[in-house]
Amino acid sequence: MNNEAPVHSEPTGKMTPVDFTTFMRNYQNMVYSTAVRLLGNDTHAEDISQEVFLKAYERYDDLGSSPTAGGWLKTVTTNLAINHLQRYRKRWRFFSDLVHRDDGGGDGDAVEFADTDGDFLAELNQGDRREWVDRALEELPDHQRVPLVLYHFEEEPYDQIARRLGVSLSKVKTDILRGRTALAQILMRSGTEHEALTAQI
Repeated sequence: MNNEAPVHSEPTGKMTPVDFTTFMRNYQNMVYSTAVRLLGNDTHAEDISQEVFLKAYERYDDLGSSPTAGGWLKTVTTNLAINHLQRYRKRWRFFSDLVHRDDGGGDGDAVEFADTDGDFLAELNQGDRREWVDRALEELPDHQRVPLVLYHFEEEPYDQIARRLGVSLSKVKTDILRGRTALAQILMRSGTEHEALTAQI
């Protein structure tokens, strides 16, 4: 599987290239935070981050002056993190689809849930609260954490998440709903009150 997104450079308004060390410092926090939210493991996130920047180094002639370098790095990080989960943990296949099935064994109608349009973590995704949320995310199982992060933090739509993870649309919606509920419970257990969060669940 090709984990590298195409690099698109603007035809006008050329940017001044920076050296690779400066380039890496500019993006290392974004790459690492994306990886750790998806993987829930600091060591694995560091490994993925290293791999991302190795790929970036190989394509630095294009990336160094590209205005879309950040998007490229985030896409590659997301792809590598998900591949890591699927390749080494294989958990996706061990969870049932959690959908109603008809007598013929096919998927029933997609389960619909209220959509918070990203507001669920809006207030929590600020300042020092982000580290608190990241720690709570690490406690979620992969099948809840990954779609939750892709939906709320990466703003990917349900159908794209389903295709990316190779699971049904109903499972994605169910896991995100249950992930939100579980995350709220973890945050409450940590001793921080958040009435607005509770009201949204």
